[in-house]
Amino acid sequence: MASEGLARVLAALLGGQGVSVHGYDSEPAGEPPAPVRLRKNVCYVVLAVFLNEQEAKKECRGSWYLPAGRMEPGETIVEALQREVKEEAGLYCEPLTLLSVEERGPSWIRFVFLAQATGGILKTSKEADAESLQAGWYPRSSLPTPLRAQDILHLVELAARYRQQARHPLLLPQELPCSLVCQRLVATFTSVQTVWVLVGAEGMPHLPITACGFSPMEQRGGIKMAILRLLQECLTLHHLAVETKGLLGLQHLGKDHADGICLNVLVTVAFRNPGMQSEPPKVRGENFFWWKVMEEDLQSQLLQRLQESSVVPVNR
Repeated sequence: MASEGLARVLAALLGGQGVSVHGYDSEPAGEPPAPVRLRKNVCYVVLAVFLNEQEAKKECRGSWYLPAGRMEPGETIVEALQREVKEEAGLYCEPLTLLSVEERGPSWIRFVFLAQATGGILKTSKEADAESLQAGWYPRSSLPTPLRAQDILHLVELAARYRQQARHPLLLPQELPCSLVCQRLVATFTSVQTVWVLVGAEGMPHLPITACGFSPMEQRGGIKMAILRLLQECLTLHHLAVETKGLLGLQHLGKDHADGICLNVLVTVAFRNPGMQSEPPKVRGENFFWWKVMEEDLQSQLLQRLQESSVVPVNR
């Protein structure tokens, strides 16, 4: 029965769905982390890339940039994106997919979307205000100058490549509450077309969740530090290679002061010197175990996502 429940959760996550967060398997040392609050201890930024016949829309006050801005308390991620685009570009929009997540530690996270305009009128210089001076469509090969920052160039190209050949399935945030910035791990070990997934054993078997900390060390190291912390609690890492492949999903609500987010992350664990190792590394203690995925469809999906890195990238 436990494996059936795990299989349902894994299938949901591979389909981009969300799963409620009920607790944390790993937390930062010291005081239990306090609930996160926008404008107090976290900042989330939304950014939209629009492609129209292979042209990208740019705007910014005094210089050019993509429509972007900070989320406000009480907003969902999609609501924040739509508000920013309307304020800065004059357009109504719908997000098509999450393109990437960028982070500077858990206190600053930016969500980049490929979006499409659904209405409105492109903002002109006559409508200039505190949000932006104007907006315009420009060919990717000759973007306007000056750009506020060069960081958007690779995002425009990322969107263009996705339009040409999607690297991952369409993915949008799932509206589920969370009090912390956390990550649910789909931590995998593979051997000869067989996949094992790390499972938390406290309570009902579940995919483990690690809460991000806000100490200087975890801020400097980024959100991957929370992943390594959880794995260090159950595995001997010095002979293992751990890689965060990317996101399978994103969960956030924003209502009722639920400003936390849950990133559903695909992670690989492998021996640095594989040799003849065909079994996953030994787990210390009784709080975790390796679950061998027996369902052929789930195993096939996992292998495909791993081999093709079919996930939303997370960048620092």
